Amino acid sequence: MFFLDPTYLLLIPALILSLWASSRVNSTFKKYSRQPSRNGITGAQAARRVLDSHGLYDVQIEYVRGNLTDHYDPTAKVLRLSENVYGNVSAAAIGVACHEAGHAIQHAEAYTPLKLRQAIIPITNIGSRCGIYLFMIGFIIAGIAGSGSILGMGLAWAGIALFSFTALFQLLTLPTEFDASSRALNEIERAGILQYDEIPAAKKVLNAAALTYVAALAVSLTQLLRLVLILGNLSNRRR
Repeated sequence: MFFLDPTYLLLIPALILSLWASSRVNSTFKKYSRQPSRNGITGAQAARRVLDSHGLYDVQIEYVRGNLTDHYDPTAKVLRLSENVYGNVSAAAIGVACHEAGHAIQHAEAYTPLKLRQAIIPITNIGSRCGIYLFMIGFIIAGIAGSGSILGMGLAWAGIALFSFTALFQLLTLPTEFDASSRALNEIERAGILQYDEIPAAKKVLNAAALTYVAALAVSLTQLLRLVLILGNLSNRRR
């Protein structure tokens, strides 16, 4: 059966990496969020300082509930910081806040990977929700009518094509996130937001966060490979 296909085993390493990365970013942030920075600047203040230094006075900073739910909304031009970042004076909070400010700077400068990622969001949303179902419908039709079924194979490949935008989105996310972290660390050092010996703590938090995006890409690519292998096996069995 499709749901018991042994290709599911391909996902195990990627899923383990994903769980490990998520655990690491939470533990790293928790560790360094307990250490107040000597300058006493909050995450929101640090982000405001970075934004203003680039003339982004129109970008608002808002408080949002949740743990590490920080993000920049380019449509509303709002930087939203979670409860553990907004008013926290730790190097960890400042690193995260400045990272999100880095995304606002990318948006203002029309950073290419960010522009491309934003452009494919609509089709990525469709692909992530509908791609796998379209694949399953096509797979079932091809399984019943034979792999020579134009309709079945066409739908299955269309499902794979739609789902591939999820992997493409994750791929474009990597340079976007790494660049935002690089910008954050540069701004923190340039503006003296953290003392020199506190910057490594912010860097460790941002590096741990970056692993979650690497893991997300690994999961998407592995799932994409699995779908291609399933369809390939169907074709081979029907020859």
